Amino acid sequence: MPAQLELTPAWRELRAHLRRTVGDSTFEIWLSTLEAQNWDGQVLLLQAPPGTKAWISDRYGRVLERSAKAIFGARARVEFAADLAAPNRRADTAPPPHEPVDIGRFIPRYTFDQFIIGDSNRLAHAAALAVAEAPSNAYNPLFLHAPPGLGKTHLLHAIGNYITAFEPQTTVGYTTVEAFTNGFITALNTKALDRFKHLYRDVDVLLIDDVQFLASKAKTEEEFFHTFNTLYDSGRQLVLTCDRLPRQLTGIEDRLRARFESGLVASLTPPDRATRVAILRKRAALDRIALPDPAVIEVIADRVTDNIRSLEGALIRVVAHHSLAGKPLDGELALSVLAEIHPESAATGAPTVKSIQKTVATHFDVSTELLVSASRAANVAWPRQLAIYLSRELTDKSLQAIGEAFGGRNHATVLHACKRVGDRVGSSLEDAAELEALHKLLAPARADRNS
Repeated sequence: MPAQLELTPAWRELRAHLRRTVGDSTFEIWLSTLEAQNWDGQVLLLQAPPGTKAWISDRYGRVLERSAKAIFGARARVEFAADLAAPNRRADTAPPPHEPVDIGRFIPRYTFDQFIIGDSNRLAHAAALAVAEAPSNAYNPLFLHAPPGLGKTHLLHAIGNYITAFEPQTTVGYTTVEAFTNGFITALNTKALDRFKHLYRDVDVLLIDDVQFLASKAKTEEEFFHTFNTLYDSGRQLVLTCDRLPRQLTGIEDRLRARFESGLVASLTPPDRATRVAILRKRAALDRIALPDPAVIEVIADRVTDNIRSLEGALIRVVAHHSLAGKPLDGELALSVLAEIHPESAATGAPTVKSIQKTVATHFDVSTELLVSASRAANVAWPRQLAIYLSRELTDKSLQAIGEAFGGRNHATVLHACKRVGDRVGSSLEDAAELEALHKLLAPARADRNS
């Protein structure tokens, strides 16, 4: 081509692919400034800010190439155009790659206003907002736990954006554990450890993404521990995100896990259908996507159930196919596009862990929040075990995925719950009748799945 007309939708799909690959935070900080200059059928020419072009090429060149091949075809290559100041951003203000902590610069669209609240994230949102409104006076530390793609990084940046807007005298730092590790190694090699320490320890609020990557990094973990203590002991706020609960962090010292658990641990779980629909509508509005057929959102919300990032990526993919192929943007196109990456087995009607949780919670008159909580009360433990058992029996989710959906429990806990249900049902007619009643409540979904 010089297919400039076709480049725009394909470039949107490529950006969505990159975002899913590297994560929201890394994408926004390093890759969001990239611009597609041209595509000639083989070479995708990209423009990057002069101050970060070499860093992006060295660090993310292979990721960019793989993403280009996934979208444009196996023969695609990525090259960078000659230096040209990126619009709306001066080259001399680009973040130098040796700076591991970013002060006061957060992803603009990640605000509390843009965060869709549902049962799956209500506690985490409320806790993050409380921290933003009164750092160090609410929950310190705040530990946000969820599998990838459920909004942890969004809340982390929302805290930073809120404090920057309403408390500009408060210094807020953001880092990932990867950046912390790389910065620490560089500081050791260049004998700049004092400067490194000041970068982290002179802030009022420190936001730390992906602390699971501390595992098995003894020297980095030691430095992180002392940084944590310095900030905490001086009354400054820490907020951390992780893809597992503190007790599940293997390869990390007990003393650090204890620090993580000393504040509030708030989990985010996959969104329910109403929340998924709201997320898609919000994303469409943000991207100014006109959707003449509401079935597009309905189809995507039904097919993509466990990950917000995948949910938004599916919308972008459908819109890109509409632009490239010139087909109507309707439910039929959405079904066709999603057939490969989100097949029919994931469609509505099939039992999901979320629907099983709701059915069991309603049957036993407990809340879904309590069902996935740490409570060991008898009136909660048995319904939870039944819900776990049914989730394993009626869905194709892995033991780990089921455990994550039930408050971050591990696979051993899932197996124990299943064994417990099997034992009780085998020895008690009453318990067997309870299980059968739940099967009947879920029967319509099971019939839809098997028809």
